[in-house]
Amino acid sequence: MSTTLLLDGSGLSCDTIVEATRTRRAVGVTAQARERVSLAHQAALEMIAHRAVYGRTTGVGANSQVPVQGDVAGHGLRLLRSHAGSAGDPISRDQTFATLVIRLNQIAAGGSGVRPSVMDVLTEALNNDTLPVIHKYGALGTGDLTALAETGLTFAGERAWDRAQLPPLRMGTSDALAFMSSNAATLAEAVLGHHELVGLSRAAIVIAALSFTAVDGNREAFASAMSRITPQPGAVQVARCLRGLLGTHGRPPSRIQDPFSYRAFPQVHGPVTDSLTNLQSVLESFVNATSENPLIDVEAADAIHHGGFHTSYVGLALDGLRLAAAQSASLGLSRLGTLTNSKFTSQADFLTDGSGGSSGVLVLEYTSAAALGRLRMLAAPASIQMVSVSLGAEEDASFSTLAAQLTTEFIEPYRIVLACELVAAVRALRMRGTTPAMGEGLRTVFELAQARLPRPTEDRDLAPDIAIACDVVPTFADEACLSW
Repeated sequence: MSTTLLLDGSGLSCDTIVEATRTRRAVGVTAQARERVSLAHQAALEMIAHRAVYGRTTGVGANSQVPVQGDVAGHGLRLLRSHAGSAGDPISRDQTFATLVIRLNQIAAGGSGVRPSVMDVLTEALNNDTLPVIHKYGALGTGDLTALAETGLTFAGERAWDRAQLPPLRMGTSDALAFMSSNAATLAEAVLGHHELVGLSRAAIVIAALSFTAVDGNREAFASAMSRITPQPGAVQVARCLRGLLGTHGRPPSRIQDPFSYRAFPQVHGPVTDSLTNLQSVLESFVNATSENPLIDVEAADAIHHGGFHTSYVGLALDGLRLAAAQSASLGLSRLGTLTNSKFTSQADFLTDGSGGSSGVLVLEYTSAAALGRLRMLAAPASIQMVSVSLGAEEDASFSTLAAQLTTEFIEPYRIVLACELVAAVRALRMRGTTPAMGEGLRTVFELAQARLPRPTEDRDLAPDIAIACDVVPTFADEACLSW
């Protein structure tokens, strides 16, 4: 998309952030947004002339009652320097780009009080794809202070951009804390992770349908009547998708009741869909929020000190998603077990070529179980943690930043679990000798997968098969042509 993305502090969606990040779309701000920011900045200057304003006329954290003394004009730069104590590896350029998009949109809402020129630097950096270097560790879910302090120092010319250098911008007392007071980096990682998991969660439905077809499962588990028994939106949607994928005709079921990994799939995978919907709603509320502390309220001519920067909603939504996806992934390993069992496929155990002592796809269960073990570790909730910092003045944290990092790490092993099941399902379907009846969308992805996956069934190295499947899996959501 070549048109410029004009930000105004409202209506920015997760999909738009991802699209702008992946395509490096040009960005700008609306004239109305620029006017709001200018008015808020002027209001902030007027306020600090007659009242105490946190971070502008005072210190921060436990120093909130301590007035700034000495070089008041240099207070902002000192704040940036003192808060840039991050550590670890740099975050990805995509996350950094998304961070700046989100921060620009938040500032455009007009509650921070920073100068309009701060938006100009953000816009120039994004449009030149020249980014600050931001490091991984330093945020607790109460503001990405270290990440945005690093960014502010880069604006000021004290740190190098990762590519061409941009003209320095003096970060004044009214800019520093106001710019840092955001969770933009955490939100960026969460938005990108959410996008990846939306695709994988949809692919999981497609792959489960392939496995279901390979074992001649009983379609009754996905009947429309299930919407009365399990009326939750996610379960209804998963069952509807399965009906569309499997079509209306097929082989008679081999069993009255299938194992839970088939029969209860809508009830177990439905929460993944619902968690993704909830997370998107939470993220979009934060990327369009004026969560800076203090909020510069132009209409009230006041600075409002608050805790709106606390991201418990984000952390809990991320934790809930990982827990739901880990439970669903467990069913993937169970279905893989049925695909290696002759009682379910009517083929040789482990889908071998029939040679005595052959192992076939046996090792796929080991690889899937190893990845699933990692998923279960990563599903541990980050939000349950508590910390007290700054002499006890800040005695709680959401750890949403950690939750977002765990969610990013969650993507690879989840993809591997799905890929292992896909390799086995495609082999089982091939070994039938004919393509079983299936819906148009499922046939499309089956043909896509089998065109890529090697055909030989003799014992051989399956690592290339898994790698190919990992590459194919993310494309399934689009190829299945479903109304998600």
